Amino acid sequence: MGLNSTPSAERVHIAFFGLRNAGKSSLVNKLTNQNVSLVSDIKGTTTDPVFKAMELLPLGPVMIIDTPGIDDEGELGLLRVERTKDILTKTDIAVLVTDCKRDLHELEADLIKTFLEKNIKFIIAKNKCDLLQKIPKTKETEIHVSAKTGYGIEALKKLLGEFALSSKAQQPLISDLINEGDLVVLVTPIDESAPKGRLILPQQQTIREILDCGATAIVTKDTDLTKMLKSLSQKPALVITDSQVFGEVNSSLPADIPLTSFSILFARYKGNLKTAVTGAAELSRLKDGDTVLISEGCTHHRQCGDIGTVKLPNWIRKFTGKNLSFEFTSGNEFPKELSKYSLIIHCGGCMLNEKEMKSRLERANMNSVPMTNYGITIAHINGILKRSTAIFPDIKEIL
Repeated sequence: MGLNSTPSAERVHIAFFGLRNAGKSSLVNKLTNQNVSLVSDIKGTTTDPVFKAMELLPLGPVMIIDTPGIDDEGELGLLRVERTKDILTKTDIAVLVTDCKRDLHELEADLIKTFLEKNIKFIIAKNKCDLLQKIPKTKETEIHVSAKTGYGIEALKKLLGEFALSSKAQQPLISDLINEGDLVVLVTPIDESAPKGRLILPQQQTIREILDCGATAIVTKDTDLTKMLKSLSQKPALVITDSQVFGEVNSSLPADIPLTSFSILFARYKGNLKTAVTGAAELSRLKDGDTVLISEGCTHHRQCGDIGTVKLPNWIRKFTGKNLSFEFTSGNEFPKELSKYSLIIHCGGCMLNEKEMKSRLERANMNSVPMTNYGITIAHINGILKRSTAIFPDIKEIL
């Protein structure tokens, strides 16, 4: 996978925060050497977060985010400030842009406290240093810059690179589960909800990592799985299936062949597999009148057989025998108030970066709401949760 095709979720998210007219947008443009953000002398020019996926040398693929000022005013201004705060949930590295000619504003100091509370790595970029007669010494996480002259830009890039290197997730997707020469079968249903002419991101990423390991990936439809298995001279080391055909694949697959799903792999990759396995037990405790939130990290056109809004609710109602209510969110939508829900069922999160996924988990935990995911839910409903997680030794302890 080339740098330009790196998925958004795999890019280090670098967000720029600060007061209006601190020079955030000008600094973003100077750093990226592009006109990413609109710039003017009028306060509040940036009214919505601006996202720019790019290659920032020497960092590599990153997502640059320019945000509205944290001191915006008025009814609309307060909404913009809320949107800025929402960006914190997906921020790997924060850059607080301040005016070097003054002390920190109260709102800037509060934001630093938030960075510390949320364990977000941050840099204080003291902008407009071209107006100083002498550049004073700064602390380790502070740097003097000038969006006007370019002073300190290379030093800022270097510091961001150091932070980015330590921010990248170390958890592999599948490479620690297979060996060179292994045969891995991927089961991908082709129905009305499958994208035309392409594979979805989890399938693409899994195939790439299999190939990087020197193993072989075979992709087949669920309807062709039995025929394909009979044609193989080598037993698969692992079968990975789309969650919606978990039951059918389990029935077709010999018991001695390990089985899991894409969403289970991504739950581990995003750091929430144990939580999802534990949360699945709540399915058996649901009562009449309970409300279940089903949340997807991506946005797509809903089809008549959509797994999130159609198949999952039907399967869950049949499994529990209860009269349940369901609510649905997608993309960046995720409720701030979660206490009304008895259970949250999330997709694998392939379109969300690790920071955003963990933020949603933390929010659910703070509200004491169990959270699981599509693959774990479907495996639990089909009675194959133990089999589908058997390849992860640390999960055996909680089953």
